[in-house]
Amino acid sequence: MAAAGMHNIMLIGPPGTGKTMLVRRLPTIMPDMEENEALEVTKIYSVSGLLRGRAQLMTSRPFRSPHHTISAGGMAGGGTIPKPGEVSLAHRGILFLDEFPEFSRNALEVLRQPLEDNQVTISRARAVYTFPANFMLAASMNPCPCGFFGAETVTSPCTCSPLKINQYRSRISGPLLDRIDLHVEVPRMEYRLFGQEASSLSSAEMKESVIRAQSIQQARYRGTGIRFNGELAGKLLRRHARLKPEADQLLHSTFDTLALSARAYDRILKLARTIADLEGSRDIEIAHLAEAIQYRTLDRKTFQ
Repeated sequence: MAAAGMHNIMLIGPPGTGKTMLVRRLPTIMPDMEENEALEVTKIYSVSGLLRGRAQLMTSRPFRSPHHTISAGGMAGGGTIPKPGEVSLAHRGILFLDEFPEFSRNALEVLRQPLEDNQVTISRARAVYTFPANFMLAASMNPCPCGFFGAETVTSPCTCSPLKINQYRSRISGPLLDRIDLHVEVPRMEYRLFGQEASSLSSAEMKESVIRAQSIQQARYRGTGIRFNGELAGKLLRRHARLKPEADQLLHSTFDTLALSARAYDRILKLARTIADLEGSRDIEIAHLAEAIQYRTLDRKTFQ
C-alpha cells in the first residue's frame, strides 16, 4: 500500500521482528523512475557532488537512511552556500529513519514542511533557497525504550514504567505523527513459523500490483501535476476519494471517537483510495475505508 500510493509508513514492534529488513525491501517492489523524475533526482545529486564517476542519469529511486545523530541542518539542508539535505536527496524515493524516537526533536520537526509542501525552504541573509523534497517517509520504532512492551517473555520482560513509555513516545510530536498514513504493528514471530513455506506474495508479484495501481493513478491524474494518491489534496481529494453514504457514516463515527484531526481525515481517504486501486475498484467501498482506518494504530493509544 505504501509503495503503490507513496504513503508515509511507520513500523512499530519489538527488536528483531524484521522492521528494518522490511523497509529496506521497499525499493524492490517499486518501479524505476520515469525520465522527468530521473532528471530531477540527477540534478539534486549533481548539485550535492554525489554523482559517482561519469555523469549519468539516475533511474533507481533514492533510498536514504541517515543515522539518528543527524542534525536539523543535515536533514533539511544547509551550509554557508546551502546544499540539499537528506529530505531532498530522498526526492522521488524513500527516506528511512530507523529508531525514529532516537532522532533529535529538531531534526524530526524540520520534516513537517517538506512532508506537507513537497519542498524545503532555507533562508539566508542574501537569498532564499528552495529544494524539492517529494519523498516517502518510512520509519521504525520500538514500542518503549527497552523494546519489549506488549511483547514480554520470561527472558525479555518490559522494564519500562508507564512514565518512561510516555516520555519515549512523546519524542514524536502529534503534528508529525499526523503526517504518517500507516502505523503498522510488527509482532514477534512464533517459533513454529520458522522454516514454513511462505504463502505470501513474492516481491515480483507485489511489484506488478504496485505498477498496476500506479498506472491507474497516473491515468486518473493526468494533467493535474500529481502522480500518486499520497499527493492528493483539496478539491482533487474530494473529487477522487468520494465516499458512499455507509462509508461516510463509518468515517464520521471514527472521526468523533478517535478525535482525529482534519489532516488524519484526509490521509485516511488517500489510503482508502490506494487500497481501492490495488483491488481494481473504481469506488471506495466500506471495506477499503475500514482497512485504512485500522492503520491509524497510534491514534487509538496514548501518544502526545
